[in-house]
Amino acid sequence: MAVSLAVKTLRRSPSAASATAAGGAREALLAAARSEFAAKGLGGARVAMIAERAGVNKQLLYYYFGSKDGLYRSALESVYAEIRDLERGLRLDEAAPEEAMAKLVGFSFDYLAQHPDFIGLLNHENARGAMHVRSSPAIRATNSPLIELIAATLKRGVRAKVFRSNVDPVELYISVAGMSYFFFSNRLTLTSIFGRDLSQPKVAEAYKRHVVSLAMAGLRP
Repeated sequence: MAVSLAVKTLRRSPSAASATAAGGAREALLAAARSEFAAKGLGGARVAMIAERAGVNKQLLYYYFGSKDGLYRSALESVYAEIRDLERGLRLDEAAPEEAMAKLVGFSFDYLAQHPDFIGLLNHENARGAMHVRSSPAIRATNSPLIELIAATLKRGVRAKVFRSNVDPVELYISVAGMSYFFFSNRLTLTSIFGRDLSQPKVAEAYKRHVVSLAMAGLRP
């Protein structure tokens, strides 16, 4: 019996290894695509360069994603899915309302600080009229749970008398995301205009504290 099981295991190994390699190739393509599309947009990015950066054959790109446009859509969807996964990992529903909201605001800032490719992707997508985001059910689906979580946290804060009532969760999210996004997307021009080097880590950390403080002050009764 032990020999028989060992033989079956050996026979399965090649296909299992192939599946693992295939998954790795797909993820490598998505990672390379995020960087290329963030820097050059859909029109400027080149399929050959994405495949080269991923270290795979260009034909694999078409096998997994069908087209350059399909790869671009998948790259956008993967970024939004990643953000939502990380937000779920914050376990905001287990924290007190004020702590939960401060963690979410801080996370939004930190994510942009650590993922400049997301800012580039958004800039290019907005310049194209957000056509891929608008036509992606997956992206819309990933954002609904976040808004529901913010709404639930706001309700808990109102019951605890630490948040004012009638705060719209979508408006709150846009305000918080906007404060962080503007800082990173316009950091070079703001540095030149105000003569303050916003690329310095201590400056970014100070602004993060300001964003969290401002958001929390706006929620208080």
